[in-house]
Amino acid sequence: MTYSLRVNNDLDVATLVDVAQRAERYGFDQLWVSNDLFLRSAPVLLGVLAAKTERIKLGVGIMNPYSMHVSEIAMMAATMQEATGGRFLLGIAAGSAEFLAWAGIDRPGPLAKTAETVTVARALLGGDVRGTLPDWFGPLSQLRVPPVRPVPVYVGAMSPKMQALAGRLADGVLPLLYPPEHFTAARAQVLRGTEEAGRSPDELDIPACFWVSVGDDVAEARLAMAAKIAYYGPSFAPYLLTRAGLAVEDFAPVTAVLERDGLDAAARLVDERMLALGITGSVTEVVARCRSLRAAGATHLSFGPPLGPDLREAVDMLGTEVLPALAGRETR
Repeated sequence: MTYSLRVNNDLDVATLVDVAQRAERYGFDQLWVSNDLFLRSAPVLLGVLAAKTERIKLGVGIMNPYSMHVSEIAMMAATMQEATGGRFLLGIAAGSAEFLAWAGIDRPGPLAKTAETVTVARALLGGDVRGTLPDWFGPLSQLRVPPVRPVPVYVGAMSPKMQALAGRLADGVLPLLYPPEHFTAARAQVLRGTEEAGRSPDELDIPACFWVSVGDDVAEARLAMAAKIAYYGPSFAPYLLTRAGLAVEDFAPVTAVLERDGLDAAARLVDERMLALGITGSVTEVVARCRSLRAAGATHLSFGPPLGPDLREAVDMLGTEVLPALAGRETR
């Protein structure tokens, strides 16, 4: 089994270094840092982590080809591969149209743009290239300082089409799962892409990427998850919500309270069906849901924010209790 942590790029440098070192000590295989606009720069954060860790693989999830050209993305990835001693993972996706709009950036043709970016990035970074390269990719379109080894390229994907694209073109996929049990359908879409491209499923890393909130105080853990769902839930794709027995309209009262009274008040309106979009509660509850994902074929579990009401405590609990329990070394 592979285990990874995903954290947001709103963390300050000291906290992120502490989390990364704890994750490495507990045996996590990967740490992914988001690169959302107007927060901290993920490449800079990962550069710091490269010097502060030794074993754990470090990923950026994700870079988009609208706010940064693919050639610059490849430059960054090659340099990061050098800085980490070969531990870097590159996540690419179209990004959020809403977030890009904050910077006045349009996002036309996300599927085609992502396919082009993944293909060119893998070519520049020494990976296996499939498909037709764009006209500008010529003899001089090469990194002058190529990476010491190919950089694995992952695609951030929620829609079936983007998941199939990842299966055709990428080394891995980051399928955000709401609810986590959507893994079975997401994996099938990715494998459909591998079949179309004549690839082996073994060529891809397909993590089950979910939100988790764990803590000794279960009520506080639930509130931490509820706040995340109150903020982001109404923007989830309707077909994903349907899998949890929900519709966008179910979030209307939550959104109204969010706009009128703030996030804390809105979080208290999040019901059990909404909470099921992530994995929340005690160690026992988290382990049970993770085991069901493993039974469904997941060989990589990826734990994402909010993680818990207290980030360090949550990472400690995941590392000292959840991971050992999943490995058959019960701690309670």
